[in-house]
Order: sequence, then structure tokens, then C-alpha cells
Amino acid sequence: MVQSLWDNTKASQLQEGLDQLVYRSNLIGADRRVCNWGGGNTSSKTTVRDFRGREVEVMYVKGSGSDLATMKAGNFTGLRMDDIRPLFERPEMSDEEMVGYLAHCMIDAKHPRASIETLLHAFLPFKHVDHTHPDAIISLCCADNGKQAAREIYGDRFVWVPYVRPGFTLSKMIAEGVLANPKAELVLMEKHGLVTWGDTAEACYEKTIAIINEAERYIEARVDEAKLFGGVKHEALPADVRRDIAAQVMPAVRGAVSDTKKMILSFDDGEDVLQFAGSCDCAELSQVGAACPDHLVHTKVVPLLIDWTPDPSDIEGLKAKLAAGISAYKELYAAYFERNKNEGDVMFEAAPRVILIPGVGMINTGKSWAMSQISGALYHRAIAVMRGATALGRFVSLSENESYNVEYWPLELYKLTLAPPEAEFSRKVAFITGGAGGIGSETARRLVSEGAHVVLADLNLEGAQKVASEINEKYGDNRALAVKMDVTDEEAVAAAYTETALAYGGVDIIVNNAGLATSSPFDETTLKEWNLNINVLGTGYFLVAREAFKLMKTQGQGGNMVFIASKNAVYAGKNASAYSAAKALEAHLARCIAAEGGEYGIRVNTILPDAILQGSAIWNSNWRNERAAAYGIEPDQLEEYYRKRTTLLVNIFPKDIAEGIAFFASSRSDKTTGCMLTIDGGVPAAFTR
Repeated sequence: MVQSLWDNTKASQLQEGLDQLVYRSNLIGADRRVCNWGGGNTSSKTTVRDFRGREVEVMYVKGSGSDLATMKAGNFTGLRMDDIRPLFERPEMSDEEMVGYLAHCMIDAKHPRASIETLLHAFLPFKHVDHTHPDAIISLCCADNGKQAAREIYGDRFVWVPYVRPGFTLSKMIAEGVLANPKAELVLMEKHGLVTWGDTAEACYEKTIAIINEAERYIEARVDEAKLFGGVKHEALPADVRRDIAAQVMPAVRGAVSDTKKMILSFDDGEDVLQFAGSCDCAELSQVGAACPDHLVHTKVVPLLIDWTPDPSDIEGLKAKLAAGISAYKELYAAYFERNKNEGDVMFEAAPRVILIPGVGMINTGKSWAMSQISGALYHRAIAVMRGATALGRFVSLSENESYNVEYWPLELYKLTLAPPEAEFSRKVAFITGGAGGIGSETARRLVSEGAHVVLADLNLEGAQKVASEINEKYGDNRALAVKMDVTDEEAVAAAYTETALAYGGVDIIVNNAGLATSSPFDETTLKEWNLNINVLGTGYFLVAREAFKLMKTQGQGGNMVFIASKNAVYAGKNASAYSAAKALEAHLARCIAAEGGEYGIRVNTILPDAILQGSAIWNSNWRNERAAAYGIEPDQLEEYYRKRTTLLVNIFPKDIAEGIAFFASSRSDKTTGCMLTIDGGVPAAFTR
């Protein structure tokens, strides 16, 4: 059952009107069983003083493009009721005309554009109104016998409105229905949702919760778990097996769904998903259509269901079925677009947003991890609706043409324009070794600032987690992931890429940056010291690049590798033969990979930094003392020594290297591979020749 979250102590500290509206809205959005992400709207009518000091009745209503769970006062639009009420007398009004009219009713031009459902709230003669999409209510509204079931639940307390797309006509139908029924306490909108109201913010909220729970009790009394979705066809595989299978197939899926633009993937093996995907009726139910317009926008009309019998030994068979299924889905979507398109329509990505794999779970796609999560979250709601609707009768959806008109609805497309433009590294996944260090952490911040998702791989897991936490706090959940990895351990490297594939679907950018440094005269260089440098700086870079190369080939979308070598790759550093030789190995390995990677669109370039002391674990080790001794100076004189030996008389910082990495990883260097870029302030001895 849905629980009331209202806290009188908190609510009493808020001013009536907009503040309590924000509180009420956030409570409604906090439980996704009550309202979908981005969907629903709330309103409150109150009195304010206008710019001339006059008392004016104003309705605050959720603005377009915001989410009830997180919206603040600035996400609501205030409109003058005296300007809106006369619209009720009109026989009809187009969407465009209505939107233009409402813009003139706003009390503040800085407010967001009013919701398409604004008039629904305005025409109802109540101070507080909630419009939500509760699972239990949509189950009623998407059952073929939903109206009959509603009578058994609510008697004569409800108004049933047949499906009409949101706008003037629906708003007027709702108001007329309520005015014609003095006993009405709620409105049920076919294939859409619920409308409730109250004299106070608390009364409105509590009515919403009570109405939902009445429907839920009725439905749950009729659910037969053993027969749900037709019963079990495929049992779920063990959790570790599911995750392993998902990690193996997601790079191939990512390549298949990424047409003109890359997609970020996420994996979900929730119990409800496994039950539905493995059920006897999933093949039929999943293709009926979306449960309501709000679902459709983020999940497309239907998901892709893979006809596969769960078998951990048949991964190649699953990959083949995924490739064929995604290809067929795109063809069907293109045909759907052609059958229903209106003049001027431009087709969205044709690939599925939701992919169901029996026994394994659900893969979701989106332009970011957050958007893939929204598609997944809404499909959880769709499963809940189908569960309820089939317990009552037969699940029904919108017609194909109406589904199309919702998906390509100009007012829905407007919401997309509210999103910030995509940046250089949007939809890209970057894997950074040495992610906890100065160069690694600065590179992560640089790439994320332009849209990337990043994986911070480091032996120092705590340090990598700290950087990831800071990034996620600033840019949003799961924009950065920390993994523990020893670059010299083949299994650990493979495991880190498995975790990356499971988290985001694959990888686009590799920053081979993990490092160490030792210093000793050549005749005092031990085999242990030599092997240490070669293992970390040579073998480690090889292992990281090789696994990335495999993933990039599987994705079929090209990729970028940036090696962080050193000026010592081309300059024979004094008392640093092991380090310098290993760095030269890195630079040449990068060129070798570039030679092989070109046919797959994989570019590999190298940066040659020098003396990056800031934030470096290397320079905080004995390396600082060893290098100072090699130059006959004190350790604290190194920064000035390095600055003075550059032709530009500058010190080099991690952000300078991060800028070079961003250049090589970006579209600005699309035609550059096998290149070395020196960022050292100008050390003549290291000039390439």
C-alpha cells in the first residue's frame, strides 16, 4: 500500500500557498508508484499582490519539463485566474493557441512555460488539485473492464473520462464531468491517470493517497501470483550469472543501438523484471503498447523482447539474437514512423530504449546513464500496470497512431528543448587509469565537465572513490565510477572492464595514465627495479590497451586511446634508464596500436609531460629526492629548477595535461593518430627530431 508521507510538523512551518505546494509536490513525486518521473502536475490557487499592489487570484501550477520529486518554487508557473476562467466558455482551442494565451496570463515572464494540463487545474473549482499517474489507477484505466471495476471500488464518487490527449478539450471534459456529479471525489482518465482535489494542501494530498489505496486493495485481492503474466516460462538465472552475461553482451548491444549517436546503457535485474521477462505471456503483453503517454515518451511504444532460452553456455547465441532483434526493431520503428509521420517530423533514434532478456533482466538505453535509468524506471511502472490490469481483465493501450502522435507531439518535443545542449563528450565513457592521482583526477573532471561518464581505475580505491564522489555530487549520480585495479594483473584489468561494461555498456576513451618512477645510476639499477618499471609502464599499458581494443572492436564505434608517457620517452634521462626505457616502450606501443586500430576507427595518441609535481603520488615518493640528487639540488628546489629549464619559464600542472588529453579524445583531432604531443613548457633536450 502507498503510505502517507505528510509531516504536520514540517508542513506547519511552511507558508500556505506556493511553499506548501512545493512540499506536497515533492511528497507525491517521492513515491514512483504515485507519479512517474517527469509526469503529473499539481496546483494551488491563492491570492498575491501584483506589481501595482492589487490583490490578484493566482494559480500556481507545475511548469513544463520539471519533476515533482525534485522541483522547487522556481519550477512553478503563476497565472492570473481572471484571465483563464473565461476560456471555459469557449467550445474549442488548439494547443498552439492555448499555449500562446497562457503565456499572456503569467504573473512573471521568468516563470517556466505552463504545463499542457494547466486548464485541467484551472477549470476545476477547487483550491488544490493533484494530477498523478499511480500504478493502481492506471491499471484500472488500462483494463478493458476498468470502468466497471471503478464502479465497484468508488460507486458514484468518480468521473470517468474517455481517452483524449491532454489539452483544452480534455480539461473541459473533466470540469464538466465533475460539475455534473456533486458526489465526485476523483476523476479517472482512461489510459492516463487520476485527478483529485481538496480545500487544503494536506487534504488534497491525503485524498490522493486514499483514492490510490482503495484501488490497490481491490486489485491485490484479485492477483493470483501463481498465474501472474500467464505463469513462469523461464526461471531467472543466479544473480552472479545474470550480471556476467549482461557484461558480456552489453558492448555488442551498445554498438548495435548506437547509430548516428552513441548510447549509454544500464542493466536492471529487479525481481519484477525477471518475473515479467520470464513469463508465458510476456511475448504478447509486452507488445500491446505503452501503459500511458508518460511511459511512452521514454520507453517507446514497445520494448524489444529477446526470444532466448536462458543458458549461460549460449552467450554467442544470445549475442546473435540481440543483434538480429535490434536490427529488426529499428526496421519496424522506421516503418511505424513512415506510416504515421506528419509533415516536418524528424525520426528519433530507431533503437529500443528497453530490451528484455528472459532469465537475465533488462538493458536500458539513453543519451546518458540518468536517461537510461528513467527508461528503466518507467518500464518498472509499466510492468506494475500490466500486473494490475491483467488481474482485473485484459490490458489495453493506445492505438498506434495515437501513440505516434504522443511520441512526436510538438508540446512533448518542446520539453526536449529545455535540456542543455550536448557537449563534446556527451554519450562517451572514459576509462582512466591512475584515476586517484593528479593527472587522472584532473582529466576525469575535465571530461565530465563536457558530458562524459568516467571510470576511475586505481590501486588506491579509497582515493578513486573520493574523486568519484566529488564528481557525482557536482554532476549527478553515477557520472563517475571508481574501481580497484592493478594494471599488471591481467585478471584485474579484465574485471575492471567487465564492471565498466555493466555500468555503462562499454568504453570510448582510454587514458593510460597509471605510473610510477624510480631513479638510480645505470650500473646500480637492479633487475627488480627494471622489472617494476617495465611491468607497470610497459605491461600495464599493454594490458589496459589490449582489453580496451577488444571492447572497442566489439562495439564497432571506434574509440580513442591516450597514453601518458613522458619527455623521457624521447630524452635519455640521467639516472633513469629503467623509467626512460619503459616510457619509450609506451610511446612506441601506442604507435603500434594506432597502426592496427585505424581500420576500426580506433585512434591512439601519446602525451609527453614533464615534471608534474602537483597532486602526484610519484613526486611525493622517493622519486623527488632521487631526482633532486641527480641534479645536485635540494628536493624543495625542484619546482623552480624545472621551471627555469623550460624555454617558456613555466611549471606544468595536471590541468595542462588534462587539456591535452581532452584534445586528443575530442572530435578536434578526429584525423590524428600515432601522434606525440609534448607538454613540458619547452625543454630543448626533449624536442623531437
